[in-house]
Formats: sequence, structure tokens, C-alpha cells
Amino acid sequence: MGKQATEMLKGTLQGIVLAILATRSAYGYEITAWLREQGFAEIAEGTVYALLVRIEQKGFVDVEKVPSEKGPPRKVYTINAEGTEYLAEFWRTWGFLADRLEQLRGTTPSAGTGTDETSTHEERGN
Repeated sequence: MGKQATEMLKGTLQGIVLAILATRSAYGYEITAWLREQGFAEIAEGTVYALLVRIEQKGFVDVEKVPSEKGPPRKVYTINAEGTEYLAEFWRTWGFLADRLEQLRGTTPSAGTGTDETSTHEERGN
């Protein structure tokens, strides 16, 4: 992942982690492993753990300490009502930004003349 992708990810990681927690409760290492499986190979565990501390402090998650066979109890995170509300706003904002970026890129019918190389097949008459 390049520097630009890393910077973009920093701005969206909180929403991504809350989206993961919206599907299931998880502890930090599980979240990191899932992100890596999805192609975010350069995400450091420390980044995820710091983020989990922040979303806990913001009141977006409930935390339960669960005994672990391999050491201290694990903190299992579950999204709560406040986190769900934040996630809904994240998705609304993401949709708005994605729409505007597509318009800027020139791939939507309302975004320009369709004469550049990034226009869609429909716009070029293909």
C-alpha cells in the first residue's frame, strides 16, 4: 500500500473498524487479522489497538473482558447504539464523498462531456 492509500486509510479506519464490529463482536487481534486478510497488510496491530482505545473513550463500543487461555483476559468489543449511529453517519458521508469523487473523475453521466479517457462505455457510445 502506498503512502497515499495509507493516508486515506487513516481517515476511514474508525468507520471500517466499526463496520466490522457491526457484523460481530471481536478483540483487537481478530480485527487486525481480518483487515490483513482483506488486503490491508501494512496495518500495524498498534494502530488498531490505539483506535480501539479511542472508540471506547468516545462511547461507540461496549467492552467485555473475556478469559484467555494464553494470558491476560481479552477485551472483546461490541458496537453499541452510539457507535451504530456514528457508523450510519459514516456511511452517509462516505456515499456523499464517493458520489462527488465519481463526478470529478468523470464517470457519471452528469459529470462532463464524456470525451476524456475516464468516461464510461455508455458515454462513448460503446
